Amino acid sequence: MACHPEPVTGDGDGRRGPLTQESAWWSDALSDPWRNPATHAEVVVSPPPAPAPGPPLEPVEPPDRRPGRVVGLVLVTALLTGLVAGVLGGVLGYTYATRGGGTVLGSGPAEPAAMAQRPPESLAAVVERVLPSVVTIRTAGTAGRTLGSGFVVSTDGYLITNDHVVGGDRGTISVTFHDGTRSAASVVGRDPESDLAVLKVDRTGLTPVHFGDSTRIAVGDPVIAVGSPLALSNTVTSGIVSAVDRAIEAGQPGGPARYYAAIQTDAAVNQGNSGGPLLDAAGRVIGVNSIIKSVAAGGGGGNIGLAFAIPIQQAKRVAVEIIDTGRASRTVFGAELDRRHAPPQGGVRLLSVVEGGPAHRAGLRAGDVVLRLEGRRLESAVDLIALVRKHDPGTVVRVDYLRGARPATARVRLAADR
Repeated sequence: MACHPEPVTGDGDGRRGPLTQESAWWSDALSDPWRNPATHAEVVVSPPPAPAPGPPLEPVEPPDRRPGRVVGLVLVTALLTGLVAGVLGGVLGYTYATRGGGTVLGSGPAEPAAMAQRPPESLAAVVERVLPSVVTIRTAGTAGRTLGSGFVVSTDGYLITNDHVVGGDRGTISVTFHDGTRSAASVVGRDPESDLAVLKVDRTGLTPVHFGDSTRIAVGDPVIAVGSPLALSNTVTSGIVSAVDRAIEAGQPGGPARYYAAIQTDAAVNQGNSGGPLLDAAGRVIGVNSIIKSVAAGGGGGNIGLAFAIPIQQAKRVAVEIIDTGRASRTVFGAELDRRHAPPQGGVRLLSVVEGGPAHRAGLRAGDVVLRLEGRRLESAVDLIALVRKHDPGTVVRVDYLRGARPATARVRLAADR
């Protein structure tokens, strides 16, 4: 049965008394039907404490409203604030930068060695491997002074260069290596007609080059030229293969004619590059830089992007023969060529054929017009000579020719001139 007790409150001594208004939160605990009879219950509500006495309040004075004084105070405050901020910022910035926390031009930490390493196939890494094998060659004698380049082909001191770098009475020959050390060199042998020479220095433990395959290059392949143009040693330039089997006839007045089925490149090559290596993208030697074309008279011009290198297959064969025997043979076709008149249909006319020579054994006769050799179209006698010199003696080549108006084909086994 529900009961409606009278609301109670407690005073300071724990006694109950009536409330001025009924509260929904309180009931008479003693008559609460839900109360545990064994539990004493008493509700005490204490009145809020009286505030502690404080000091008497003073009246607030109104601010000074005079404009001049306010503006002056603002300006002085701003000036002092800016000065302090500038000094503090400068000190903090200097401390932060000098301790490595900022970027200050010219004062950054050195790059770790590991970060400076390039991938093995990068141009810089390739050049780094090759430079120890490239040398500068200086000669001095009654014929004057020359400067050129060369490269190491064996650990015991054999070098390849151009004949025109060391040819004639050059007197002393000095070789400067990549590290700046110098050695005297002697001539092992020369082949003026191929413009190649082999030198020897009295040193061991050298770093030889790696040879590539000049028969497998194509127009557009990247190439690197290394040498000492204009006495600037260890100079590296790059370009592409501009042409292959470019027939070149060169030589000094009064000297032998030199023939190249050359590798043409647009890599910058100048006087002093002669005899230095032309490399493929992997750093393998594919040619010997030998001559340049120039628009200047007298051969004193500089690079215009037309440089020519002897294919390394030809240079390597000549060098091996020179080292083994002291001289080199030349590859011949076995015919005398007509240099005065160009046939109207192109090609090269044979004035005569050497009996028992390669052309004679292949069935060619005087008067035949050779149109192509190994598919390469011939326009002049220089083309035929240069392309024949490119091949090793004993190589069999296909020859397309005309006998009268009748086309024919022959297989010619090339031979050495001795």
